[in-house]
Amino acid sequence: MLWAVFTLIAAAAQTARNAMQRELTVTLGTVGATHVRFLFGFPFALLFLAGVLIATGAGLPHPPPVFWPWVFAGAFTQIAATATMLSVMGQRSFVVAYAYIKTEPVHVALFGLIFLGDKITPVAGIAILLATAGVIVISLKGGANSEGSARSTAIGLFSGALFGLSAIGFRGAILSLNLPDFIVAATFTVTVGLVIQATVLSVYLLLRDRKVLQAIVRAWRPSLFAGFMGAFASEFWFLAFAITSAANVRTLALVEVLFAQGVTYFVFKQPTTARESVGIVMVVIGVALLVWAH
Repeated sequence: MLWAVFTLIAAAAQTARNAMQRELTVTLGTVGATHVRFLFGFPFALLFLAGVLIATGAGLPHPPPVFWPWVFAGAFTQIAATATMLSVMGQRSFVVAYAYIKTEPVHVALFGLIFLGDKITPVAGIAILLATAGVIVISLKGGANSEGSARSTAIGLFSGALFGLSAIGFRGAILSLNLPDFIVAATFTVTVGLVIQATVLSVYLLLRDRKVLQAIVRAWRPSLFAGFMGAFASEFWFLAFAITSAANVRTLALVEVLFAQGVTYFVFKQPTTARESVGIVMVVIGVALLVWAH
């Protein structure tokens, strides 16, 4: 059950990072806020990797050729997923945006089966569907602006699919290293991924919008915290991916909806509806069932 501990730590850290990124979107824009987690995250990832190599006495891994397509796929789909996630968060409440995005476990289960051959037990399948149904219930919301709601729903679901592909890409990269120490494999992969992401987005902004880069530098204090929490969360996500299927990890990660609910109520002062409460209960039952099945 070590994967469950890693997942819970990662989920809590990611909720804090997402809340900070949501606030940075106002001053930096979607691309700028997306870049923060990578630009300020990779130095911490390098420190984590150095610490792991020193503690384990292992040498720097020599990745096989197959490692690179996996890690590039994970890196680029995560960039797109983060940008679309922040776009949804700018249109809907923090917890409802989470609900759209957290349909991810269904995508992950399907992609994991297709690309990695990860098997899903019947009980785990029920848990995934129940928890995902819970987040769909949370996302259902009536109102006059049905067109805007439909658009944000579509973007949120697309973001969830991209996060699913990213999880599969990074898990594939970790497994391709075929290292005896899963901690080294996970930490090396997250570091390479963050370096790729920071480089690509820095070059993009340098060529297309230097003012955003300057704004990021000016907002270095909150950005540094978001970067650290992003790298910290990624480290534990990858440790969990190294141990079990991405579908198990991403289903348990639905506890983020509960963390997001707390952030929504206590930080953003947004009320919770009865329908959202029912959905949250479904998520809790689904997650509990998944943990029980293991």
